[in-house]
Amino acid sequence: MTSQFAPEIEKLSQRIKSQALPEGLKLKLADSLDQLTLSSKTEKDFWPAYQKLDKYLSWSLELPWNKISKDNLDLNHAKEVLDKGHHGLEVVKERILEYVSVLALQKQRNPDQAVRAPILLFTGLVGTGKTTMAKSISDVLGRKLIRIPFGGLGDPLYLRGQSRLHSEAEPGQVIKGLHQTQVRNPVILLDEIDRVADDALNTIMGVLVELLDPEQNGTFVDHYLDYPFNLSQALFVATCNNTNRIATAVMDRLEPIQMPSYNDAEKIIIARDYLLPTALKEAGLIKNELQINDSVWPQVVRPLGFDSGVRTLKRTIEGLCRKVARLIFEGKVKSINLTTDNVKEFIPRW
Repeated sequence: MTSQFAPEIEKLSQRIKSQALPEGLKLKLADSLDQLTLSSKTEKDFWPAYQKLDKYLSWSLELPWNKISKDNLDLNHAKEVLDKGHHGLEVVKERILEYVSVLALQKQRNPDQAVRAPILLFTGLVGTGKTTMAKSISDVLGRKLIRIPFGGLGDPLYLRGQSRLHSEAEPGQVIKGLHQTQVRNPVILLDEIDRVADDALNTIMGVLVELLDPEQNGTFVDHYLDYPFNLSQALFVATCNNTNRIATAVMDRLEPIQMPSYNDAEKIIIARDYLLPTALKEAGLIKNELQINDSVWPQVVRPLGFDSGVRTLKRTIEGLCRKVARLIFEGKVKSINLTTDNVKEFIPRW
């Protein structure tokens, strides 16, 4: 080994020694360092190998091997968060409160053991609140959230990472999410797991089995990292539109919760008390700059016919607020009172 590379080798060595890493990973990194030292005989050979090891070392050192966030297992807090974010859905909320109770009881009676809870699968039509309800679990527990979208996913390497033998290799989304949240017990939301590409369905379902099985996810191996990462303290939550395309082996590890459709009366409350205040804020409006008469809400809620969810309703209200914001900004009005006489000027018409 040419001495001119000794300072770079020493820098890598010191970085390995300075971090609290699993012993097996430290040995793996030390072996990689020895190989770099022995095999790099010229500058041309050394720098590509050095950069590859430096990148791998950065990922390894910056993962939360031992960092855990503390759970908030207060049921009153949980109920307050759920009620603030979601109208109705009492059956679903009760199931989540049971979920939190199980975690709290396990923690109380076995404080040194990893907490185990059923993996919830929120299933229902588009716009019925599956993803937002799943996100609420992280708010309830005070845990950080990793969201992994499965819509159109066609390559299991997106989840599991690519081998470092490839020059542009990177970790998969699970490891990237852990790197971003910097805790090893986040809530991991597997969003729309039924919408993966047809040609990758079987292989992706195989990765899901490993992720969701408590007997396997304690030693989850990302191809890039090539070393087991303990996911046993992460809480997995999943969503889907229907369960027809989800493998039986995956369904066996999930507890489905059906998200009901909303009726018009429920939508009016959701629109008035939840969606409108948020839309006003996002449009830069204050409350008295847009007033909506009670008699108008049925037309706002169903401008184009029945919709099981509230996604179209959310877009309608956001569009309404934008129109009002423009009128106010142009100085044409100071405020708008939406009535049956002028409602058609502000909501979609086809």
